[in-house]
Amino acid sequence: MKKLALAIAPVIALLVSAPAALAERIPLNTISNYLNGLTTLQSEFTQVNPDGTISTGTVYIHRPNRVRFEYDNSNQLMLASAGQVAVFDAKSNQGPQIYPLSETPLSIILAPNVNLARQGMVTGHSEVKNTTVVTAQDPSNPQYGNIQMVFTSPTELRQWIVTDNAGKKTTVILGEMQKGVSFRASTFVIENELQRRGQ
Repeated sequence: MKKLALAIAPVIALLVSAPAALAERIPLNTISNYLNGLTTLQSEFTQVNPDGTISTGTVYIHRPNRVRFEYDNSNQLMLASAGQVAVFDAKSNQGPQIYPLSETPLSIILAPNVNLARQGMVTGHSEVKNTTVVTAQDPSNPQYGNIQMVFTSPTELRQWIVTDNAGKKTTVILGEMQKGVSFRASTFVIENELQRRGQ
């Protein structure tokens, strides 16, 4: 199953360097608390697709369980809400590809309560070039793939790499994040986008 933006290519670069004194890996409970403290955020992003092509755009996140990826110079769109993901193909007039949010590893970040201490969830936790890298999966469904998150210190999510159930990797690198922003209720409603596109 194609996962596109949610099935988020090797790490391009570690974007922010930290002093050597901060080069210890961030504890998992600190990362869990950080993710749970994120309610809404908006950021420009650069995406490295499984075929090596690069896309850019803006991502809007409203936890829990809502995200919107808008791509620059394209009618391509990805929405997640109400437990579903809808991927709108810019080159097709057909309806979107729809599948459960629970089947993508990005659901780990979007979950109402992120608990990286849950048994079997974290498969990697290391310090790499002044960043903390955490690899996580759904312990009940490891076949859905995993997400590798990169954090700088003080704790800030900078990028993620999702490996989907077919082994394809997609990287999303975040720009400067705006937190605590307000979104219209319709921003994440899949049905509204279907109507707008006449689908």
